[in-house]
Amino acid sequence: MRYVVSCALRPNQSFSFSWTDSSGAVHAETYRGDLAIADWWVYGPLNDPFYQRHMSACLAARTNWYGVSVLISLRSNQPFMASAATERSSYTVREGAFWGNLFSSTPYMRSCYSPAGVDRARALKRDCAAGHLNVDPGSGATTTQACGPIAIAGSCDTVCSVVNADGGYYSQCLDNPAIPGTARTDMVVTSFLPP
Repeated sequence: MRYVVSCALRPNQSFSFSWTDSSGAVHAETYRGDLAIADWWVYGPLNDPFYQRHMSACLAARTNWYGVSVLISLRSNQPFMASAATERSSYTVREGAFWGNLFSSTPYMRSCYSPAGVDRARALKRDCAAGHLNVDPGSGATTTQACGPIAIAGSCDTVCSVVNADGGYYSQCLDNPAIPGTARTDMVVTSFLPP
């Protein structure tokens, strides 16, 4: 919920609620907005696929197999994901890209990895663009696991279009790389890491 609020609302907006744990203690929570992808969502349903897809990409980009907090830079071709020069100079390692729609009747999420960023991502405990490496204790074989529903499409070099010269993000990726001739989507979020 914290990431939903952070992706959707403006920095001057927040979402507050309380919940009761199993021992009966009440906990008050307040989450602040950040990126303002759909700041109007507080007034009505999120029905527009454009915003559904950008919210989905933002949430997928923030997913972390290990559950640890890692500072990242998110960029796309939309004004709400613009990055300042100082941010671009601090977050120079392109990790990968994320896209999909968690709000559709058939929800899906996809990721791809930037080959040059895989080692850095794994060093920072960020496995969801390239997949989590799992070693079978019996055979010693290494397999790659997706992060929950995020299907790994492979290298961004093969499924995404040219990198934007200014922001360094992928501007389009194949919506479903498993289907030959599939359409491209420009509702993609690219994640960057510090060096």
